[in-house]
Formats: sequence, C-alpha cells, structure tokens
Amino acid sequence: MRMTLHTDYALRMLIYVATRPDGLCTVNDVAEAYGLSRNHLLKVAQTLRDLGLVETVRGRAGGVRLARAPEEIGVGALVRATEEEFSLAECMQAQGRPCAISPACRLKGMLHEALAAFLDVLDKYTLADIVRNRAALGPLLGIDARAA
Repeated sequence: MRMTLHTDYALRMLIYVATRPDGLCTVNDVAEAYGLSRNHLLKVAQTLRDLGLVETVRGRAGGVRLARAPEEIGVGALVRATEEEFSLAECMQAQGRPCAISPACRLKGMLHEALAAFLDVLDKYTLADIVRNRAALGPLLGIDARAA
C-alpha cells in the first residue's frame, strides 16, 4: 500500500506543529521546512482542522496549532481519515473491473488481512511517539529549540 500525498503531508504537518516549542506555525513555515507546495498544505491544514486535529488562529500573529495533545492523535486513525482508497488490488475497488477468478480467489482475503495488519500496527502509535525525538527533529526542520 502506498499512502497518498495528502496523508503524507498531513503527517508531516502534524510532526512539524508538534515539534514547535510554541506550538503555533504558519502553513508557509511547514512548506519551507519540507520544501512542499503551500497550496497542497493549505488543503491539508483544512482537512486537519475539519478532523479536529488542529485549530487555526486568524490574524497577523495567526497560524496553525494542535487542537489535541499529541498523545491523543492516533496515527492509524489519521491514516483512515485521510486516505480515500484502501484497495490493494483492482478487484478490491468498488468500481474495479471484475476478475475471472474472483469466485475462487483467495488472494483478496490475504490482501484484506495484510491491510488490517498494516492499520493495526499504525494503531499502536500516536503523534507523541513520532515526535519523542524533538531535539533531533527541530534542527532538521529549521525549528529553533531555544524558542521554548
């Protein structure tokens, strides 16, 4: 399975925001840190806001900050909420072409099991687990730890 860029960028944005000592940043900060498209990140920020994971602060000193503690943001739940399609093979897609061996195929069940295992592993982790090494992440993202 390959996650969409939307999910990838959502995880990156959450990592960045959780790594900031002051907890507030702009979409431009995130775009510059990762070298990503600001326009894509604006859509990601909106999704994260709609999911209740970040809140937006308007105005000159505004930006984005976590709406929940990192310990409360599950990685598996985020992936489920941001991914549109979990079909590992065309035969698993709602609009996929029918397969000649579908009535006797055992592969589909194995793929469902593999996907469930993938998500089960992600369910074991939270954003807090990802950013436990803030001291190492900060400099890589251009975040000044002295601002804490």
